[in-house]
Amino acid sequence: MSVQTSRRQFLVGSGALAIGFTLAGPATSAAAAAAASNGLVRVEAVGAPANTTQSWLVLTKKGITVYSGKVELGTGVQTALAQMVVEELRLGVADVDWVQGDTLLSVSQGGTTGSKSIQNGGIQLQQAAATAFQELSHRAAAHFKVTPDQLVAQDGRFSLATRSGHSSGHTVTYKDLLKSGVTVLPLDQTVPLMAANKYVVVGTNVPRVDLPAKMDATFRFLHDVTVPGMLHGRVVRPTGRNSTQPVISNLDRAKAIEGFVDVVQHDRFIGVVATSEWAASVAASPKSGISVSWTTGPKMIAQADLPAAVRDPANHYRSVVEIDDGVAPILATADQVLNSQYFSPFHMHGGMGASTAVADVRRAPDPATGIQATIWSGTQNVTALAGAIAPLLGLAPAAVRVIYVEASGCYGHNGADDCAADAAVLSQAVGKPVRVQWTRQDEHAWEPLGGAQAHDMQGAVGPDGIIAWSHLNYAPTANSRPVDGTPGTLLAGTLMGKLPAPLPSSSVDSSGRNAPVTYDFPQRVEARLLKSFVTTGPTSAAPASPLTYLIPRTTALRSLGGFSNSFANESFFDELAHAGGHDPLELRIASLPDPRAVAVCEALRDVWRTRPPGGDGTGAGVAFHQYEVVNAYVATYAEVRVDPDTGKVTVTRVVVAHDCGLIVNPDGLRNQIEGNVVQGVGRTLKEEVFYTDDRVTSVAWQTSSFNPGPQYEVLRFNEVPAIETILINHTDKPPLGAGEPAIGTIGGAIGNAIFAAIGKRIRTLPFTPDRVKAALTG
Repeated sequence: MSVQTSRRQFLVGSGALAIGFTLAGPATSAAAAAAASNGLVRVEAVGAPANTTQSWLVLTKKGITVYSGKVELGTGVQTALAQMVVEELRLGVADVDWVQGDTLLSVSQGGTTGSKSIQNGGIQLQQAAATAFQELSHRAAAHFKVTPDQLVAQDGRFSLATRSGHSSGHTVTYKDLLKSGVTVLPLDQTVPLMAANKYVVVGTNVPRVDLPAKMDATFRFLHDVTVPGMLHGRVVRPTGRNSTQPVISNLDRAKAIEGFVDVVQHDRFIGVVATSEWAASVAASPKSGISVSWTTGPKMIAQADLPAAVRDPANHYRSVVEIDDGVAPILATADQVLNSQYFSPFHMHGGMGASTAVADVRRAPDPATGIQATIWSGTQNVTALAGAIAPLLGLAPAAVRVIYVEASGCYGHNGADDCAADAAVLSQAVGKPVRVQWTRQDEHAWEPLGGAQAHDMQGAVGPDGIIAWSHLNYAPTANSRPVDGTPGTLLAGTLMGKLPAPLPSSSVDSSGRNAPVTYDFPQRVEARLLKSFVTTGPTSAAPASPLTYLIPRTTALRSLGGFSNSFANESFFDELAHAGGHDPLELRIASLPDPRAVAVCEALRDVWRTRPPGGDGTGAGVAFHQYEVVNAYVATYAEVRVDPDTGKVTVTRVVVAHDCGLIVNPDGLRNQIEGNVVQGVGRTLKEEVFYTDDRVTSVAWQTSSFNPGPQYEVLRFNEVPAIETILINHTDKPPLGAGEPAIGTIGGAIGNAIFAAIGKRIRTLPFTPDRVKAALTG
């Protein structure tokens, strides 16, 4: 849970060592005097302004408070980061208090995205802790009148070292050392970190620090946040993405509802504010409150036309060649050349809890902090959200404070930021705090989606393996997150007439993620970037006004384009292997030049050699990729059972071999891998967004009389396969992220297993019973 106490309150009257803050504002002199009398060491962000309130960490006699820019999204990262911090301080995880994702207090570490929390954020926090420890060791050395290398530290105390390196029994505690004066330090990126062979906490199964409160229902989620005087809001959405010219009627009916406060309208943004969630809901309903009529706008590209439309040059704004090893002559002259096309649909994040936010936008800024808008959100990036909301409200960025509070897990850029903007606009309009909680229909219909992608694959194979490879990828952007200074990157902003940011000029770390392969054969990889909306010209990336969507709004979903790209790559690799008479696993091993890549594939040899023979409705497949072609290595084995009568595919077993360098918490790593597998199986077998004209129609979990037609199916608990993990630890290597790498291998492994089971290759996701039956009878 986020700690809301200010650092000034935290430090006054207690000895402390802090990294990255200033005692600024009213009562500064009194606070500084109190800190000076008790002792203070400060380590600040490099280049931080003189009056910054942002810290890395603070040590007091009560323990450590870490101010993390990376946030706990339900993945266990708080525990792992805490392990990395306390290892450098020679303390225990129990000593850590955690403040996360607060633009006023935490140093910005960017978004909690892309499997980078441990890989990047963890190293920064380690350096902050090591900076603090270095200062403590100098103080201890002065206390004993020795040099720091003559000391050992453990459990919050320094001791004189014996010749054998053990404690002599003469000790001084961190608490006592903190009383010896005030020191202000910048984070030192060159400070030596502890050697991995001396780790005591890192590499162990420290229990998740957030789970006990979640298990006994005392955890304070975002949905539990209340502030004094808080009202409730509900936004009335357009009937379609491109609907215009709203006309409100039945306002008197809404005003008669007990608790009704106001109707807020800014262009196409319409919201109702009331004193209770129920009153807001009733007032926003066309059956009992206001009615809004809309003018139907242009239709989006028809869903049935997507495979062809995404390949149509008229819908592209840019082509990017990522790699070209000159494969054209080889493909033109090779004896055995294969061509295949693959397709993945739009996917939802599908969080089990809908988005929620609370905003308190005041008429004037706080005289002490300058803050005028405070927003509690489950965002992945508090800094970017504050930067996008500020111009939406007409405020300076420094006047907006965003505080992260854990919400429902997001797996990427879901509706959290948009919901926060809804609450902020409504709060500013009524001058009081407003809570907005989306409905399930809001979430499904309006959250930004993982984009549909198409792939044209061509490859040549010979007796010795694959000799040439070509991948042409068609995809929209996989990242439309909030952008600092661009309010149109928020849903409320677009409804208020603001334009989103221009489409990206490159797909390398977006929809093109993992389009290249790391196998040792020549390849050509090209991306054709798809327009999400009408632009100002045929090759322009800038949105035209008024904003007109061509496809549903797309963004970052777990692994971004890596899921679809790796599905196509690993399925096509399997096709080439079978066409050339090669064992699919052994050909991967022979084609990989990196020993770590080879090792994860070799880790599957035993299970591969005992796989089902296939051809009888049961089969096994494998897939490999190196995440983002430079990070974690993953090889996956999957077994399936295919019902020939119904076409239903059941995944019965998944084995994942995983190398993400140094393992910080093995149990947490397994949790992450298992989560990747479960979501990956769901996206492979079931998940698909349905839409028509200019609106999403899959707005619930399952079909009913209230929501006819296909809805958004997800994997159920009784469909989760047996999952095994093989962890390869490298204590001599830096830690790499594990939140996303494994999911990219799931689609290919399952598709290859289906081919082994029934001898038919299915190239369109998801592998629904209808598609499998069509393959069996086709």
